[in-house]
Amino acid sequence: MPHLVYLTAGAAGMFCGSCMHDNALAKAIQAAGHWDVTLVPTYTPIRTDEENVSVDQVFFGGINVYLQQKMPFLRWLPDFMDRWLDRPALIRRLTAKASDTSPKLLGQLAVSMLKGRNGNQRKEVIRLIKWLKQEAKPDAIILTNVLIGGCVKDLQRELRVPVLATLQGDDAFLDTLPPPYAKQATELAGQVANDCDGLLVHSENYATYMSKYLNVPRSKMHLMRLGIDIDPWRNFSTKANLDRPLVLGYLARLAPEKGVHRLIDAYLGLKKQTEFRDLQLRVAGWLGEHRRDWFLSHWNKIAAAGFASDAQYETDVDRAGKLQFLSEIDLLCVPTQHVEPKGLFVLEALAAGVPVVVPAIGAFPELLASTNGGRLCLPDPSTPATITAHLEVSPAPTNLEQTLRELLLDRDQLRELGQKGQTGVFTKHSAACMAHETTELLNRFL
Repeated sequence: MPHLVYLTAGAAGMFCGSCMHDNALAKAIQAAGHWDVTLVPTYTPIRTDEENVSVDQVFFGGINVYLQQKMPFLRWLPDFMDRWLDRPALIRRLTAKASDTSPKLLGQLAVSMLKGRNGNQRKEVIRLIKWLKQEAKPDAIILTNVLIGGCVKDLQRELRVPVLATLQGDDAFLDTLPPPYAKQATELAGQVANDCDGLLVHSENYATYMSKYLNVPRSKMHLMRLGIDIDPWRNFSTKANLDRPLVLGYLARLAPEKGVHRLIDAYLGLKKQTEFRDLQLRVAGWLGEHRRDWFLSHWNKIAAAGFASDAQYETDVDRAGKLQFLSEIDLLCVPTQHVEPKGLFVLEALAAGVPVVVPAIGAFPELLASTNGGRLCLPDPSTPATITAHLEVSPAPTNLEQTLRELLLDRDQLRELGQKGQTGVFTKHSAACMAHETTELLNRFL
């Protein structure tokens, strides 16, 4: 049986969409029985809201990478010290409440990591290759993104196996880096992407966007449908069939790029209208300390308008909390302001029979075309034209508040969209479907 090593990336204790995607895919490939899979964390151990199938080992450990970047003399630490610093338990403890890292240091780290053996983390590259050659012995390697791929050429040369990478938000990180690191890192990421044997994407729109962003031939990208483990959602019935007040929900990271502030403003606009005086708002998602003041500055608008009793939020929601949350809302809206590469929250809501409203950018138009489980709205006016220029959506979407209004006034339509979306996810977007397409591609490379 061929062996796949999937290098994922932890997010310092945060529930991370990429971690959950990688974990679900590795689990489904293993369950299918045609490939053996080893899911290997980098930076930090991963955190998922389902069974974690990753190994208890970390490469490019976040503490070690940071120290080697910050203090040059530590690049010559003996192996036993590196092993101590890369212990998952130690990394977990020290990064559980990690504060925001300076943009300058992030830029320096990104550029160094993308240089591979020519960067400051050369020892980590050598250690990874040694482990892969002597212990893992893969027949193929998939990287969770190109940002950890500075060693692609070394992997290909030393192991003589195909190396692929998933594009799932590399651009969102690169866009946050300050000059001159953003330009340097983006150019290096483009070189890594071109070095890879193939690139996995979850939508045609995102593939087109990233082809231009990284200057990579479109032919190098392979479309893999996005999927989730559907077993936890099978007992959900569709919503919007009760006489209680309707509940509008948001389930994603509480950050500007996810647009929670846009939803708060739209909610306040609706609450001023007679038809929506009883409308409630539920918000859930991971909130970083460096975003807390920003989020509260927007959330407090609700209390200032006199609607505090109709709205509530919670952070760091686990699987049980997510299931409970989705059982209590009638419509999910995550009005992102960046090119969404996946949209796992769309599939999770639809699997629970909850229709969605999302902007007509990134992966969303194709997800809704595939599932028929929601409506597209116009992106925020501040969204760069380069993000929306390549999209043609029919029928033409309306603005966020208007789209929400039209759906919330029609409970029958909410119920119908929820039913269609649930069926669409169960039949087309299971983790098993995603695993099948991925292994078929790997077989072609072998």
